[in-house]
Amino acid sequence: MPRFLRPRRKAMPCALALMLAAAPLSAQPQISPFAQTVAIAAAKDDALSAFYAKRNYQPIWTAADSAERRAILLGALSRAADHGLPVQRYDARALAEALRAARTEGDRARIEVRMTRALLDYAHDLHSGVLEPKKIDSTIVRTLPRLEDAQVLTVAEAGDLAGFLVSLAPTAPAYAQLIKAKIGIERQIARGGWGAELTSRPKPGSSGDAVVALRDRLVAMGYLSLSASRDYDAEIQRAVQRFQLAHGLNADGIVDESTLTEMNVPPEQRLKSVLVALERERWMNIERGRRHIWVNQTDFTARIIDDGKETFVTRAVIGKNVPDQRTPEFSDEMEYMVVNPSWSVPRSITTKEYLPLLKKNPNAAGHLKIVDSRGRVVDRGSINFGKYTAANFPFAMRQPPSDGNALGLVKFMFPNQWNIYLHDTPSKSLFQREVRAFSHGCVRLGDPFDFAYALLGAQSDDPVGLFQGVLKSGREQAIKLEQHVPVHLVYFTAFPGPKGEMNYRRDIYGRDAAIYQALIAAGVAPGGQQG
Repeated sequence: MPRFLRPRRKAMPCALALMLAAAPLSAQPQISPFAQTVAIAAAKDDALSAFYAKRNYQPIWTAADSAERRAILLGALSRAADHGLPVQRYDARALAEALRAARTEGDRARIEVRMTRALLDYAHDLHSGVLEPKKIDSTIVRTLPRLEDAQVLTVAEAGDLAGFLVSLAPTAPAYAQLIKAKIGIERQIARGGWGAELTSRPKPGSSGDAVVALRDRLVAMGYLSLSASRDYDAEIQRAVQRFQLAHGLNADGIVDESTLTEMNVPPEQRLKSVLVALERERWMNIERGRRHIWVNQTDFTARIIDDGKETFVTRAVIGKNVPDQRTPEFSDEMEYMVVNPSWSVPRSITTKEYLPLLKKNPNAAGHLKIVDSRGRVVDRGSINFGKYTAANFPFAMRQPPSDGNALGLVKFMFPNQWNIYLHDTPSKSLFQREVRAFSHGCVRLGDPFDFAYALLGAQSDDPVGLFQGVLKSGREQAIKLEQHVPVHLVYFTAFPGPKGEMNYRRDIYGRDAAIYQALIAAGVAPGGQQG
């Protein structure tokens, strides 16, 4: 007998050992080699051990009558690469080869348990992600919709396994569109990519080799039909505009430095963004709400979505790209808006930014009131700012309602531990920038009044009159939302547009780069080379 097939003596699992010890010798059951090996192989996993003990260690994959169930599982696992999953974790090819090579009951038993473990891993990865986001970046705060092992195993044993496996993937339309984009980019990479890097920036109306290079790049990327033109004509200019719109750039049809940079991003890099976006969609495999607010930080926009369709959009400003001011990712519920808000300056801003100024000049930041722990305004002249540090400064700062208030004239509240909310701002010029990362973490809105009207339209026949009536009073006042609205602060650098066209954005905080590296470490193979 070959050495690798010789049976090895192993400790009997506790469940089997206890069962045998409790029975008289004459009544001890004959434990088959298959059952004993299954019990041993499953012993280190409580869910598997309990599952097989309940079944008296009988197979669900490797029995003679399990061919259909086995084929359904292996078929699903063989398509794991389409989802950008770590296929080696539940390698269908290796499982099939091991099944064909099995010679003993022990071999068959070990494969039986491997297949069940592969099912559990695949189900969890596809349904709610390969990674734990908080382990990658503490500002990604997601409660993942994890499945219970028992739920998966119950379906595997007696349910509609094929239907269940299909249902695991996120149902958001964006997920299927991202898979389509992934496959398309992989094919483009196999054909040699998008061609040579562009080295010059031809202008509309010009002709020559630089225009030809631009034309060919636009054709390869799908923004222009096949053309023999050497002229930067209206057709090429419209194609450049389409490219710019899909990449969050100023859509003037002129190849400026930003446009050239984005055009020279290789397909391999775009594929990374798509793989990360697929993982992010799995993290978001939740009920998002028939009406919800979608703030995509990389796109610098806030949108209201009703029954899957965008009904409102406005430009947004997000947190600066510094460690303590990046806008976090999380989901919550908007409960109310505050019209004519006062601004209670966050402690970190008070002590880090304003206290040093006050030490030099007690009258600095005169638009802000100094208040004590009971909220009473304190005369600045009575305070010796020089004797305080950030640790012992006993006062707070507040800005009364006004047109110049840092929060503008309205803020939208979904109370959370980070004190993040959406709000108006007097700094309107920032909304004209391509990259809009300027706040201390909260999200500023370019059209806050229209945003308020859109929200109030669900509960008032005259949302404009309702809002304006409170605004004109000049008093700080809250307007409750009769139906709370889910808010999702997300970060997608790759996402489909309304017509399915792919959009790409810059990884402004570097979060996607970290996620991608974690996916690679988990076994996801880049470049579409996933077995």
